[in-house]
Amino acid sequence: MTSEQAAGGSPYAGKPWLKHYPPQVSGNLEYPYVPVTRLLEQAANEFPDSPATEFFGSRLTYQVLLTKARKFAGALAGLGVEKGDRVALMLPNCPQAVIAFYGALLIGAVVVQVNPLYVERELEFQLRDSGARTLVVLDLLYPRVDAISGRTGLHDVIVARLHDYMPLPLRLLFPLKQRWDKKNAAVGPKAGVYFFQTLLRDAKTLPPRIEVKATDLALLQYTGGTTGVAKGAMLTHNNLVSNVCQIKDWMLDVRAGKEKMLCALPFFHVYGMTVAMNLAVAIAAEMIILPKFEIERVLKAINKHKPTFFPGAPTMYVALNTYPGIGKYDLSSIRSCISGSAPLPVEVQETFERITGGKLVEGYGLTEASPVTHCNPMVGLRKNGTIGIPLADTECKIVDPVSGEESPVGEAGELVVKGPQVMLGYWGRPGETTACLRDGWLFTGDIASMDEDGFFQVVDRKKDVIIAGGFNIYPREIEEVLYQHPKIKEAAVIGVPDPYRGETVKAFLVLKPNERCSAEDIVQFCRTRLATFKIPRQVEFRQELPKSIIGKVLKRQLLEQERESKK
Repeated sequence: MTSEQAAGGSPYAGKPWLKHYPPQVSGNLEYPYVPVTRLLEQAANEFPDSPATEFFGSRLTYQVLLTKARKFAGALAGLGVEKGDRVALMLPNCPQAVIAFYGALLIGAVVVQVNPLYVERELEFQLRDSGARTLVVLDLLYPRVDAISGRTGLHDVIVARLHDYMPLPLRLLFPLKQRWDKKNAAVGPKAGVYFFQTLLRDAKTLPPRIEVKATDLALLQYTGGTTGVAKGAMLTHNNLVSNVCQIKDWMLDVRAGKEKMLCALPFFHVYGMTVAMNLAVAIAAEMIILPKFEIERVLKAINKHKPTFFPGAPTMYVALNTYPGIGKYDLSSIRSCISGSAPLPVEVQETFERITGGKLVEGYGLTEASPVTHCNPMVGLRKNGTIGIPLADTECKIVDPVSGEESPVGEAGELVVKGPQVMLGYWGRPGETTACLRDGWLFTGDIASMDEDGFFQVVDRKKDVIIAGGFNIYPREIEEVLYQHPKIKEAAVIGVPDPYRGETVKAFLVLKPNERCSAEDIVQFCRTRLATFKIPRQVEFRQELPKSIIGKVLKRQLLEQERESKK
């Protein structure tokens, strides 16, 4: 009797993917039912003197990192932060981002990750929606916070400076214009505004004893979900710990205390937070921290520090593959890489593996699942062009988008998943939670199929989300901004193929009668209202947009027309 027959005819309940798990991977794991902070405590206990972070030549050991996280937790307690309060982090990759993340969780607070690229309008919405009490922000970004301070409900703002965690020679050379100079000196005396380093220096080493359970809320990670309206996915400590365990189990020959993680993915993104930061802490790896992805700096970091793991997005691997003079860098230390956030082209995968000698496999996830649910195996059978097979303890199936009935093998339908990494729901949005979480199953909004080996392939997106350079971009938000332009009558935004970013934003516009406007005018208009990565890279003016009989803009038709025009 086949597994499918044993499962009562369901090809999914039989889990055909299990037979393709590599020998070191288990289909069922034992998860430590602990808060995320236990990962850091365990690393500091077992590898106290091992380097935890490397930042422009300055290092913190795991024992020092834990001590600073505890001091930050004590500082938050001193400011009145209590269990369940939301603490927002608006930081690029830096040691303070790691300290603040774990420090906030130690006090029982809920972390809210904020994209540092957000403009005032976007920032205000997220702070108000989350009800954040405290914000940790980079000094260069503080003016945005100050501009909306009276409209957010924030009690305290903590200002962090990158040069505080650089070696002394670099601190002395750090451009004065990027310091908190006289222009912004007013931050000091302002009520409710503090410097990160000052708080850390003056805080008690240990925070008050607060019981934090695995079931407690740990993170509000904002996403567009299935509707394009930004909302906070509620992820528990157990969600985050479980996903780290699943990924750790998937990696090749993990050596606790001996690995090095290249952290070029942003920690404020759920993918970078889990697969770079939290995974590194779970295996006591050294985090080679880069504030942003700059290809030459990345290559120099690999050449100098010899990272073994390099999680990234396809755009990162494309940049590496095509960099002139790549041959002068030694990249042979890289053993394993998981690519996520966008489809990984086969030629990019093969070129990267040829250059480095390491393994690069495509995975899949979404914010609502902490985020990883699928990955191609590091060894054994892997199928290029697919998202691979489900991770341990992750159930998956394909269902008809209308009836909800299971689709046969090879037939496309909506991908739904279930597992310990799946969120509680959306913050303050019970109706939308009910729409995407049904009987424990998360309806992803992605159209996929499963083959006879249990490998899944995403063939389309039910939702209109654009994935450009690893960032999720929601057309509705951009369209709303475009409609604010006095000369625009109609607007439709889609994602079009881009060889570097995966997709890029294109806006189709119909102007009001007798109005004239240029593409540059549109870009400049959007620049003050949208983060840089959301601004349309292409603008096309039309006399009219294709519409259905009820007047709905047919974006699918726009996409088809775009494909035809490129042939």
